[in-house]
Amino acid sequence: MSDSGSQPIMLAAGLGLVYVALLLLVLVVLKSKRTLDAERRRPDSPIRTSALTLITDGARNAIQTRIHTQSGGYLSRERLDAAGLKKQPADYILIAGIVVVFAGSIGFLLGGLVFTVLMCLLTVVSLVAFLSVLTARRTARFDEQVPDAIQMLSGGMRAGHSLLRAVDALAQESEAPMAEEMSRIVNETRIGRDLGASLTDVAMRTRSEDFDWLAQAIEIHREVGGDLAEVLDHVGETIRDRNQIHRQVRALSAEGRMSALVLLALPVVMFIALLFINPSYAHTFTSTVPGYLMLAAAAVMLSVGAWWLSRLIKPKY
Repeated sequence: MSDSGSQPIMLAAGLGLVYVALLLLVLVVLKSKRTLDAERRRPDSPIRTSALTLITDGARNAIQTRIHTQSGGYLSRERLDAAGLKKQPADYILIAGIVVVFAGSIGFLLGGLVFTVLMCLLTVVSLVAFLSVLTARRTARFDEQVPDAIQMLSGGMRAGHSLLRAVDALAQESEAPMAEEMSRIVNETRIGRDLGASLTDVAMRTRSEDFDWLAQAIEIHREVGGDLAEVLDHVGETIRDRNQIHRQVRALSAEGRMSALVLLALPVVMFIALLFINPSYAHTFTSTVPGYLMLAAAAVMLSVGAWWLSRLIKPKY
């Protein structure tokens, strides 16, 4: 079959994949969270499940079963909790698969097989980076709330409340993510879990060294006794001084971080601009074996450079 005869078939296949990806995106990702279940709307009516729902549930169950047979890995439930995503790992993987199919379809329509592979790889990397960014933002937000949380706990203890009651008050008065984590501690403690274990899990999940100090201080106080409010005041003062130094370090290293971002983004931006300015010149990189090798070498060198720059602009103190 000639190229002119195969182009309409490839175009129709690409459009079909785009429509399927859009349909799954609307029905799975953008589905309303406020919809009542069918058994609540009509308790006596039989529940009818659509074919698409059956396929989606089957795929999610198959993914979930596969995840449970392994250790969990990067997309474990703990990792999604650290990012603040209220989803199961199978749901995230299914949504990620839909996004990858959609991006691959767009790449196929724009530039054929090479752009399809490139768009799929970029989408996977973007989804992984998106999860890391959510985790980092939530961790930073939680670290900012720790000093105020310690002050509220200390005030609650001085007012005569128990530690668990002070944690409950903190969960009600704080904003996310502190409120979410404190509510989880209260709920776990009410069903019989040890308070120290719940506090330690929060420190590990949020990767907060400051909250880990708080958990250790409370655990030591439970063993040796003493005035917990005074201990919390000293811990809070230490954490505030440490955060002040951290902000100063961030301000002094801001120029280095911006320079690293410019150096990493410049080759990528120039290559994208070259695709539009001089397509015949850029065609060498996307249609020949030496071009593929040069792109692979550039990707490896950029990765190594990104790792090296990340070590240079991350001072220890």
